[in-house]
Amino acid sequence: MVDAVRPTQGKTLAVMQVSGGSQSFNAVNQLPVLGRWMRTLTIPNQSSLAKAYLGFDKAGRMKPSAYFDRVVEVMGKLVKFTLLTRNIGPQLVNRYSERKESAETSSTITKE
Repeated sequence: MVDAVRPTQGKTLAVMQVSGGSQSFNAVNQLPVLGRWMRTLTIPNQSSLAKAYLGFDKAGRMKPSAYFDRVVEVMGKLVKFTLLTRNIGPQLVNRYSERKESAETSSTITKE
């Protein structure tokens, strides 16, 4: 791909999981790998909410709990990482191979 930019490239990513049953970390542990593949800046914090049907009130709001506290913590880190990397995200995901390919393509176009 020449000059290919993914829409997610340079964006920050927080990983959270909600499940109806018991807590499983398989998905939540694999999502940061996908985030890196999509060239996102994945924050180190993550959250998992087991038995989601018990975690919300009738109005759909999350009940106060350790899970709620963890979600708030993860969202706080997401905001901080976003603010810290807002102007430098493109430099953090910039790859040498793509710069080289782009330069080669530019020089070929210029020569013709």
